[in-house]
Amino acid sequence: MQIVILAAGQGKRMRSALPKVLQPLSDRPLLGHVLRTAASLNPSRTCVVYGHGGDAVRAAFSDLQVDWALQAEQLGTGHAVMQAMPALSREEPVLILYGDVPLLRADTLVKLAEAASDDKLGILTVTLDDPTGYGRIVRDAAGRIVRIVEQKDATEGERKIHEVNTGIMVVPGARLAGWLTHLSNDNAQREYYLTDVVAAAVRDGVPVVSTQPARVSETLGVNDKAQLADLERTHQRENAERLLNEGVTLRDPARIDVRGELICGRDVEIDIGCIFEGRVELGDGVVVGAHSVLRNVTIAAGTRIAPFCHFDDATVGAGCQLGPYARLRPGARLAEDVHIGNFVEVKNSDIAAHSKANHLAYVGDATVGSRVNIGAGTICCNYDGANKFRTVIEDDVFIGSDTQLVAPVTVGRGATLGAGTTLTQDAPPGQLTIARARQITITGWTRPVKKK
Repeated sequence: MQIVILAAGQGKRMRSALPKVLQPLSDRPLLGHVLRTAASLNPSRTCVVYGHGGDAVRAAFSDLQVDWALQAEQLGTGHAVMQAMPALSREEPVLILYGDVPLLRADTLVKLAEAASDDKLGILTVTLDDPTGYGRIVRDAAGRIVRIVEQKDATEGERKIHEVNTGIMVVPGARLAGWLTHLSNDNAQREYYLTDVVAAAVRDGVPVVSTQPARVSETLGVNDKAQLADLERTHQRENAERLLNEGVTLRDPARIDVRGELICGRDVEIDIGCIFEGRVELGDGVVVGAHSVLRNVTIAAGTRIAPFCHFDDATVGAGCQLGPYARLRPGARLAEDVHIGNFVEVKNSDIAAHSKANHLAYVGDATVGSRVNIGAGTICCNYDGANKFRTVIEDDVFIGSDTQLVAPVTVGRGATLGAGTTLTQDAPPGQLTIARARQITITGWTRPVKKK
């Protein structure tokens, strides 16, 4: 099977400099959703017909192995498919998709392709309570599809038909070129309609078959920001349903955003307002507190995340206690039973098992051993304005509050750093190290008084 994706529309109603097919749905361009579904079908070739914003559209998907066909003038869907014909084989069926219809499921397309096989024309249709604006499916007395009529060209009787065309079809490759050649723009829109190939198939005795998707939402397109927002909510409702069916506890299914891939183990709980981006994996029994944002992270079993945490490109071991208001930045790697408390930031650091930083600390470019206590206000001073340096904190270290570790520096195993220490040299293992100014009291000193 071959796939043609029509993605040349300007999308004026978006009122945006960004081409319509690059508008984001769940942090992925609309066309990106369609291309991903297309790739899952393992087609022999995929051709994208592009037009408005062409350079930007091609650049956004430059890493994909697809053919590109320029539609310089937008003269209708039939004209768009004509532009793709040089890239297509006459030996295989052609599946026609749209770059602004992002929620189509692969199994829906497989079902349509199987119904069409190699020698039939297959159409994906839906039945709507209000079909206004859609092309109607016209059938004969025996129930066979004979043509599709667009809204503006339909008679009063035809407009009462509730079965409509989605635009998605499978066409025999051997027939497509000939049918396109005979298209006419003698209609209200003065365009070459792809739907006219249906009447051509009937005329040539080619069977026309149809299937319908499990959900109407699969076939919904996007023309403006309101429709984009509605489709985003539809997509998120479907994500929530999937998670619930997999046994995940969602405190409110209407208040979760999955903008990538979320994989959950057993007995996972997710509170309201959480956002998941990229690839996120939650192990058994993980609890995610309200309004947390997780992007490209792996959280092992039994870890509890308090509200308002923000994790990005991090790995968390089993049984950890994180937050509230904790931040894990790229390269943060926590072993089991690590505690990261409120307003603690970890970046590009390894923290071994049973260590904790419970309050107001920055752990950056550090290697932290096991059973380490990092006191409130501790800072790894890792940057000299030009270069980054690493801090090493060995096992069983106790670091007092308000300590600055000026890297590169090593704190030896079992060492204790007194509160307020600014450490610029290695601290020996098993010893108490204090580096702070001597406390003095100035007798007779008086506080200044503001002059009137």
